[in-house]
Order: sequence, then C-alpha cells, then structure tokens
Amino acid sequence: MEALLSPGHWLLVYALISIIALVLLIARYRLNPFITLTLVSLGLGLMAGIPAKDVVFVYEAGVGKTLGHIALVVALGTMLGKMMAESGGAEQIARTLIGWFGEKNVHWAMVFIAFLVGLPIFFEVGFVLLIPIAFNVARRTGTSMLLVGLPMVAGLSVVHGLVPPHPAAMIAVGEYQANVGRTIFYALVVGIPTAIIAGPIFAKWIAPRIQLPAVNPLEHEFINEEKARDLPGFGITLATIMLPVVLMLLGGWANQIAAPGTSLNAFLTFVGNSVVALLIATLVSFYTLGLARGFNRDSILKFSHECLAPTAGITLLVGAGGGLNRILVEAGIAKEIVTVSAGMALTPLAMGWLVAALMRIATGSATVAMSTAAGIVAPIAMAANYPHPELLVIATGAGSLILSHVNDGGFWLIKEYFNMTVTQTLKTWTVLETIISLVAFGFVSLLAMII
Repeated sequence: MEALLSPGHWLLVYALISIIALVLLIARYRLNPFITLTLVSLGLGLMAGIPAKDVVFVYEAGVGKTLGHIALVVALGTMLGKMMAESGGAEQIARTLIGWFGEKNVHWAMVFIAFLVGLPIFFEVGFVLLIPIAFNVARRTGTSMLLVGLPMVAGLSVVHGLVPPHPAAMIAVGEYQANVGRTIFYALVVGIPTAIIAGPIFAKWIAPRIQLPAVNPLEHEFINEEKARDLPGFGITLATIMLPVVLMLLGGWANQIAAPGTSLNAFLTFVGNSVVALLIATLVSFYTLGLARGFNRDSILKFSHECLAPTAGITLLVGAGGGLNRILVEAGIAKEIVTVSAGMALTPLAMGWLVAALMRIATGSATVAMSTAAGIVAPIAMAANYPHPELLVIATGAGSLILSHVNDGGFWLIKEYFNMTVTQTLKTWTVLETIISLVAFGFVSLLAMII
C-alpha cells in the first residue's frame, strides 16, 4: 500500500478520513460539533505532518481569522434583525411580499429579494440581513422554514459565487483579463435560471421530505408575538435594511466614483467595509425602528444584549470550520489537489470548474477556491488563446460553490439558524450548493457553444 500511494496521495486519504470521521461523530454519535471539529482538525494536522508544537497555533490562526470577520457580521446583523423584529419591520416586509407574490409563491418572493440584496454583499452579510424576514414569512404563511429559507440562500449563494462585484469574482476577472460588464451580463443570464432551479424548485421538492423540530430556539429572537400593533412603514424598513447594501456598493465602486488617494475615495472605502456598513445600519435602526417607534433607550439596550446569546454557538462553529480550513491548507492538502487536477487533459472551461471544485471541497471556502483556481488556470487559458474569459470567470465561480460540507462556515450557519441536524443540512444545503454548481456549469458550457 505504501508503494502504491505517494506522500501527496496519503494527504488526500487523511483528508477523506477526517471528513468521514466528522460526519460520523456528529451525526451518528452525537458528539458536540465544536468539540468534534477541534478534535478532528488537530488529529488531521498531526497525521498530515504538522509538528505537534505548531498544530494548535495553526488551528487557532484559522479560527481567529474566520471569527475576525464573521463574529462582527453575525453580531451586528443579529442586532439589526432584532430591531426589525421588535419594531414589526420584518413582519411588514413579510406582509408586503406575501401581498405581492401570494401565499403560494413565497418561495419565489424570497429568491427574488435575496438576488437583489445579495448582489453587492457577502453571503454571510446577506444571510443575517434576510433571516428575520424568512422567519416572519414562514410563520405568517404557515410553511416550512425550508420552503422559505432555501430559495433565500440559493439567491444569495448564486450572486456570491458568480456575479461581480463580489471580491472572488473580481479577482477572477483580473486573472482571466475579462470584461467586467460582459461578465456581469453573462453571470445574470446563467445565474437567474440557476437560482430558480436550486431555490424555489428544489425547495418545493425537498421541504416536505425534511421534518424540522416544531420549535426553533432562534426564531423568537426575530419574531415579535404581539398581534395588534402599528407596524413601521414598508419604505422606512426597506431603506434601513438596504442601507448597508448601498454603502457596500459605494465602497465597491469607490475607485470609479473618486480617484484613489483622495479623501472621498478613502471615506467611501471605509463606509463600504461590510462591518462598518452594518454598524452604521444598526445605529440607524436604533432610531428608525427604535426611538421613532416609541421604544426608549433602555429597551433598545435590552434588545441588543439579549439577541447575542443564541448566536454564540453559531459563531464558535463557524470559527472551528475556519480552523479546519487552515489545517487543510497548511498541511499541503489544497496544494496536492491542485497538482492532481493539473495533470488532467481538460478544456480551460472544465479545468477552471474542476480546480475550483476540488479546492472548495478541500478548504470549504468559495472565495479561496475561486481566487486560487483562477490564478492556476489563467496562464493555461491564455496559452491556449481561449476566446471567452468572461465564461471562465463564471465556470470557476460555479466550481467554487460545490459540495459545501463540515469545513465550510456557511454549512454551520445554515444548520444552526434552520435548526437542522448535520444529516438534514447535507440533504438540503449541501445538495442545493451542488445543484447550483452543476447547473451553472451546464449553462456556461451551453453558452460557450452558442457564442
């Protein structure tokens, strides 16, 4: 056996054993997910050859890097969501969407709003902004959280992976020397039908087959039980929730609005940072959905305190997923995957998708997968004079979304907020992400034949 497998191949075997161990320990033996992720990450690091004196520091570095962004986003997004819930703003948006689309079509309403909100922002930011609306829509229509929530995350995931100005997509645009305008156009042509198939259509099929617990511990944080009350206007509520989206969009276009190095450019870049944008929106919500709705400062302080406790477990799990991610990279497993895929005779389009897919499975990060794969495939595509760099961007993005599992922070975010088991999350979220990846690659391949 030793002679058949090279040291690099053994790394892939260790990674596979680790993933299987994670799923078994959490799903079958009911071990605490945070403990399991930490245990398996450290074990994988030792097996893969990271020195015992360094393995904990590598794991901690991955946890810290992930939490540095996600903890702030989840905390601020949850506060904003709590203000929407207590003021009735989330209920107002839910009522308006149900009125526009009808109760039988709420899954279409959610994919529609997620596609719009998700365009300029990270998946996690869009998720924490929209989850209060999803809880309210599900409650008001009496439908499964999956029928409402899966179309929402499908819309967010598609625009996160395929459509500029998302950072990974912009990196890929630069690597492939693609035209941004054409990339956005083709990405929307591919992304809209992909989001429909992976969102409303898949959700309609899977929701009746997954039985969620009757009580979701997080739901009451985003739903106010009072029946008769004066709700805030749809316009002011939508303006509050869209404020961080607009600020991030301005930050993304700072170099086009003002010359780099100017005060205006620096200001737009600052307020366009996702954490700063959410902080500003949360402070604004304390007035528009708090003081202006008759709440006093003590009530607002109480809301902002009590909503954080339920998110502690989620934040830890997402951080632990980041720790596993770092172990996989430091151990050389990601590099080994690149080496294996480079030896295959594939078209640039297929290679972009495959390298990104393998990187995604190994590291759990769509952003890392897309940016790394673009850097590897771009020189090959240019040497082959591939005529459609815009399609390469989209194919690489499609690959970067496949098979989200236990080393992806998004996996744990979905699991905890939707109150699912690991097995249920694999059957819903993991399948949804894989559908997006395969369907988007199919559409890109079709587009390549047409143009």
